[in-house]
Amino acid sequence: MKWIGKRTSVVDQKDTLSFVIYPEPIGWKKHLIGFWFLLWLAIGAYVTSELFRGYEENQQIVLFIFMAFWMYFAVRVGKTTLYQYFGKELIKINDHELILKKATGSYGKSNRLFLENITKMREVELKDNSFQSIFENSPWVAGTPRIEFEYLGKTYSFGRKLNPSDRRLIYNYITKRITKNVRQANKA
Repeated sequence: MKWIGKRTSVVDQKDTLSFVIYPEPIGWKKHLIGFWFLLWLAIGAYVTSELFRGYEENQQIVLFIFMAFWMYFAVRVGKTTLYQYFGKELIKINDHELILKKATGSYGKSNRLFLENITKMREVELKDNSFQSIFENSPWVAGTPRIEFEYLGKTYSFGRKLNPSDRRLIYNYITKRITKNVRQANKA
């Protein structure tokens, strides 16, 4: 195993190529986000307890609307917090397929994709000083994947918050291996 940058490990063997991409190291900010999430849960518990206090119908409607927004953001922030602490992206290429898995701990769904059906692989670049670029650099966002491709009409992506040099290295590794494996499969 060798490291590409600070966040990505690669294992390049004869018949498989594997990458593990870890979340961006944000230091003490990760703990601040975790504390913020716990406070968010406390707010939700308090407002939920207030739902059963016998308020008028209009007031209960406002509380239900608030709880709908609260729930949406609780799920979003919870997923980001768990990804910051336990997340990783796994990419594996063997002779005939590419396997993608975005995992939190060991939980996550794997996508097995045949190499010959992968098209239009490209790097995703964000414009400097754009709103998306500034938003992407904030620590409370898990990040936008930086490499994407099409597979039978559907777009798949990976490489959250990769910096340009790491993204370029991973992209080159993967495209070379896919091209090599597809050529060998066509010869056989």
